[in-house]
Amino acid sequence: MSIARVAGDAGIPTRTPGQQGKLPMSLQGMNHFTILAEDLGLTVKFYAEILGLKEGYRPPLGFPGAWLYAQEPTDQTGQAVLHIVAGRPMPNPRAGVIDHMAFTANGLAATLAQLEAHEIQYVKRKQAGAAGTWQVFFHDPNGARVELDFAAAEGD
Repeated sequence: MSIARVAGDAGIPTRTPGQQGKLPMSLQGMNHFTILAEDLGLTVKFYAEILGLKEGYRPPLGFPGAWLYAQEPTDQTGQAVLHIVAGRPMPNPRAGVIDHMAFTANGLAATLAQLEAHEIQYVKRKQAGAAGTWQVFFHDPNGARVELDFAAAEGD
């Protein structure tokens, strides 16, 4: 693959016209998000109680943190969907370049009740277009914006 560079492209490689559509790899899906936390315990509790994520195996990385799983982690081969890192300074602004993380979910009414029971402010809206997905947005204790997407049939 030849690399064409243009002034101001930050060194991003591009494909020449004959190579369009031919990548040596392909993405299979999102692996995980990593967030920074001021209070590790509070953050783990938030994601466990609000999203139902489960704390599981995390290798000894030499700094405080936790790995959370959408499925019950049975051993070291499960897929952690959220990595939480603690003990580092929080960025300013907190969002950085990532706007939000989104999860596919079910149980819209129960989720809204859970958010309200924990006095978590949220925004619920129906996505434009044919799918009509219901989106619920809220923030975690560290200011990270979370989106949950529900099937159109679950809405009002």
